Amino acid sequence: MTTAKRRARVRAPELVGRGWLNTGDKAVTLAELRGRITLLDFWTFCCINCLHVLDELRPLEAEFADVLVTIGVHSPKFVHEADPDALKAAVERYEVHHPVLDDPNLTTWQNYAVKAWPTLVLVDPEGYVVHVAAGEGHVEALRRIIAELIDEHEAKGTLRRGDGPYVPPQQQNTELRFPAKVAVTDRNTLLVTDSAHHSVVELAADGETVIRRIGTGERGRRDGGPDRATFAEPAGIALLPTEIAAQVGYDVVVADTVNHLLRGIELSTGNVTTIAGTGEQWRMGDTDGPADEIDLTSPWDVAWWAPANGVVVAMSGNHTLSRFDPIARTVSRFAGTTVEGLKDGPALEAFFAQTSGLAADGDKLWLADSETSALRWIDHNFEVHTAVGQGLFDFGHRDGAADQALLQHPLGVAVLPDGSVAIADTYNSAIRRYEPETGEVSTLATDVPEPSGAAIVDGELVVVASAAHRLERPVPPGVSARLVAGDAHQVRRPPSDIGVGELELTVVFTPPPGQKLDDRYGPSTRLEITSSPPELISAGAGESTDLTRKLTIASGFTEGVLHVVAQAASCDDGPGVEHPVCRLTRQDWGVPVRVAEQGPSRLALVMGGVDDQAT
Repeated sequence: MTTAKRRARVRAPELVGRGWLNTGDKAVTLAELRGRITLLDFWTFCCINCLHVLDELRPLEAEFADVLVTIGVHSPKFVHEADPDALKAAVERYEVHHPVLDDPNLTTWQNYAVKAWPTLVLVDPEGYVVHVAAGEGHVEALRRIIAELIDEHEAKGTLRRGDGPYVPPQQQNTELRFPAKVAVTDRNTLLVTDSAHHSVVELAADGETVIRRIGTGERGRRDGGPDRATFAEPAGIALLPTEIAAQVGYDVVVADTVNHLLRGIELSTGNVTTIAGTGEQWRMGDTDGPADEIDLTSPWDVAWWAPANGVVVAMSGNHTLSRFDPIARTVSRFAGTTVEGLKDGPALEAFFAQTSGLAADGDKLWLADSETSALRWIDHNFEVHTAVGQGLFDFGHRDGAADQALLQHPLGVAVLPDGSVAIADTYNSAIRRYEPETGEVSTLATDVPEPSGAAIVDGELVVVASAAHRLERPVPPGVSARLVAGDAHQVRRPPSDIGVGELELTVVFTPPPGQKLDDRYGPSTRLEITSSPPELISAGAGESTDLTRKLTIASGFTEGVLHVVAQAASCDDGPGVEHPVCRLTRQDWGVPVRVAEQGPSRLALVMGGVDDQAT
């Protein structure tokens, strides 16, 4: 029996939203896509896993260019992401080369019963949903299913080849394009990671005069001189102490984000070398070992911190911090567990959420934890503390006491000369200030287009205004902070209805064609379930090896969040397979739920496949 015959026949709902990008302003309907294989990518541009999927899909889109149409369905998490201009900028910033549906009200998201970012939905040439996959790492499964669909529909005469509806947008030329971070050299020049130009630019102290560009501007991972080297969306940048630089032969460490590498730059020559990472994204396995043998995952910022005696690396891709030792040439886990969240305590037990900004200040390391909209710090005893931030679902622009103040997806942080902390409050387009002595948060500047990094130059704050493609000095000398009452927001995804009492929670996973679950070394699946508040589940929480679990939902609650982590190991199987290739599929969900006495007694989350019981 073929995979196509096993699939449930579920008609794909129409694509509904506010508008379209990358189509020449034309709407795209499923009727127009009939005869093509359509891949819907539900994403939001704050989400690092979504950005990973954009890069994972590029070779798949090229391989099946004449039969596959990818449609990005942008369903925002943060208020800022619902701004159409911000979405347009993100589509350019991340080089999205397929049509994008703007779905600010999550209409299409709800019609497809999506419950996590990112989610991929495959629609066959006759308009039926044939596969759903949540999370990342699904490219090989998609490749096999697409190949089956091509064979099936060519035989039926229902496959149509040709160009898709993608229309490239008009490109703008600016000296910098979506710059990310800035560092100051001992010559008082500025080094800026020019992410969309895939290079590093050295500017004079005025922040405008270009001294030189390091990198060709092409996306790549080639070492060499400034006219040969290539990067892929570099972000963090930090200078090494002079004595360390003299020993290792490079002065600057760059977080080469999309390449999952750390690169070193020798300032005297502009020569670029790879100093850590394999170029492969970490999914599981070792996090400690020789720097050239350990996989990294979207390093977003870097900072030399003396108490760690090394470079701390914000591994935004798996919500951890790593330590890079340039002398020993090793990488090791420094903080975090890979669980996304906000939990303080010993560094290796703390939870982080897409850390994107670092700033060292003596015995403190400040960090911007973007997905929890938080400002946090690590002390010299390697204990983690939260200054501002309440969790994954609360954000806004509100000043005052730190325990009540709110940020919105901050990406950068810098220590001011008076010891207070400047925060690049990215999605509020603001520069905020935290005063450690008083625990107060205030606003220094507004209308800074997506600030993503900052540095102090001659006592003045220089900010990377990423969406304006330039550096700005938004806080004139002598300007004092002001208080903004602002608004509080919560992430309000459409909740899933569940009933009080027994609830069957099922994670749906079907190995892709030609693979089977791998039980050679023990159970091939794992499921972990917790809730917020914890009392919502009165029985059944915890870990097990079965992807179906009986929970007991307590009475007295009207809403909450189910936190679900699932994984499954599958390997190649079939005649002639001597050395099977194995893959681990993993997905984390935070599912808002609405509890009612007579609510449904089953909740299905699709990690890979289709939920036949839903049809």
